[in-house]
Amino acid sequence: MHQMKAKFMYKPITLLLIAVLFSSIAAAAEPGHTPALNLTSHWVGFASILLFFIAYLFVMAEEFIHLRKSKPVMLAAGIIWGLIAWHYHSHGIPHVVEIAIRHNLLEYAELMLFLLVAMTYINAMEERHVFEALRTWLIRQGLSYRALFWVTGALAFVISPIADNLTTALLMGAVVMAVGGNNKQFVLLGCINLVVAANAGGAFSPFGDITTLMVWQKNVVASNGAITFWTFFSLAVPALVNWLVPAAIMHFAVPNEKPKGNSIQLPMKRGASIIVALFLVTIATAVSFHSVLELPPVIGMLTGLSFLQLFSYYLMLAGEQTKFGNQAEDLSNPVPYNIFAKIARAEWDTLFFFYGVIMCVGGLGFIGYLSALSQTIYIGWGATQANIAVGVISSIIDNIPVMFAVLSMMPDMSIGQWMLVTLTAGVGGSLLSIGSAAGVALMGQARSSYTFFGHLKWLPVIALGYAASIAAHLFLNSHLFN
Repeated sequence: MHQMKAKFMYKPITLLLIAVLFSSIAAAAEPGHTPALNLTSHWVGFASILLFFIAYLFVMAEEFIHLRKSKPVMLAAGIIWGLIAWHYHSHGIPHVVEIAIRHNLLEYAELMLFLLVAMTYINAMEERHVFEALRTWLIRQGLSYRALFWVTGALAFVISPIADNLTTALLMGAVVMAVGGNNKQFVLLGCINLVVAANAGGAFSPFGDITTLMVWQKNVVASNGAITFWTFFSLAVPALVNWLVPAAIMHFAVPNEKPKGNSIQLPMKRGASIIVALFLVTIATAVSFHSVLELPPVIGMLTGLSFLQLFSYYLMLAGEQTKFGNQAEDLSNPVPYNIFAKIARAEWDTLFFFYGVIMCVGGLGFIGYLSALSQTIYIGWGATQANIAVGVISSIIDNIPVMFAVLSMMPDMSIGQWMLVTLTAGVGGSLLSIGSAAGVALMGQARSSYTFFGHLKWLPVIALGYAASIAAHLFLNSHLFN
């Protein structure tokens, strides 16, 4: 299970940037950090877009050149803001840039610390064999391929709102691979089902996907009210529709037979159930701090991390052994249980990748390109069409910079429209196998059976679910648009 790492899709942002670059609409000022100088047609602006584009080319090529995805975007972020600061300093107004960069840095810090706590809990549960115990239990049930298709999909939909869509897809993917074996048809359909279910499940929970977390932490105030933690659950039924429609159609293509083979049940380690309970308490703490005390959710998450730290102290005193990194446990040389080993195992490359993306997009927004884009799509097209397009774009371009761009634009929309873009950005990545972290990870896990073109064959069915989920949201949550 050491493969459960937060690897996020690497896709070019070319189309978005070209559309902005050649937009004929003048760049309007962005609220909160208005640039005194218009750089959208200046060489600094052009150089910034080029730097971001080149950085994303390196990100796309990570699998081939083995250069971690965080490195090029971090370098691009530093150069972009350096160019902006140099230009402003040459005009005698450096403090405007300082204020803007601190604002973006604060947004990243909140997101990074929040994810760090979540990753630590997931790593702790993984080390206590929580996920392995669930996987081996499912294998031992002797289910048919069709039953397993529905059980793994349902579990992916239920688990992803808490454990994130990537971890969930890898966990259930291990089950599909273990049971499916050489049955490539089942493995292909099972993996497609997992991608759709995990992305759909993560779309209606602030803890299930980075994009929903970003919207929740942003404290968005819509034109007809504020968005709270519970607002996201209005997307539960549309998200369910997004999964059920393609799953129901794919069901008839799943082999109607029972797999062969068995597995040994792996028990959880001591304290595993308590760690799961502490994670749920941590989530409740974050929600309470934000909803009741009006504090940033990250404060509740960090408070919840202390719960795990105290329990790890108990495990250490009790003589519990642990392991560090991906090394196998050596019982002849036991290592005392140490929670900081779980923190160290967080996917730091991903966390720093987020830093680079947020700072790069923040720099382009400060220059004025995001305002131009907002004018083009949200005013020119209309909110509904623009939000639907965001979902389609997120199947080609990573949904994290896309959603951060939308939040930076901060278009004046109703709660219903904000939930629509949250839904589309979350489930739009299911349209292509490269459209989400879950799809990319499963292509690596089941590389001989689950492929880009195998997923592409079922695109019309998945697109039908995408359209049905949007229709369900527009119908069921029509009151949120008023």
